Amino acid sequence: MGMHERMVLPPDAPVPDGAVDAGTAPAASRVERLAASGDAVLVTLETDAREPDPGLLAAASVYAWLGVAYFRVPESQADGMRQVLDMVASIRGTRPPTLARRGLA
Repeated sequence: MGMHERMVLPPDAPVPDGAVDAGTAPAASRVERLAASGDAVLVTLETDAREPDPGLLAAASVYAWLGVAYFRVPESQADGMRQVLDMVASIRGTRPPTLARRGLA
């Protein structure tokens, strides 16, 4: 998998140069094949929710783990998406955690 910086884009953003558009909520197997090619992959996720949508954020975490570099999401989901992408990067070890706590008891 190529290492691309993960970015959150507005729903009407064009496909970034050099990226492959996997479509709206594509199958994980399709995303995995596209990401394995080394190209940056774009996924569009849609929801009508005004609050963070747990299903959308869970799907985004799987896509990020598979190597998706760009996410087009509604503005209401942008902050949650950035947190999910940071969390996945921390778990994968590609960025340090924002906050580390050790046994405080």
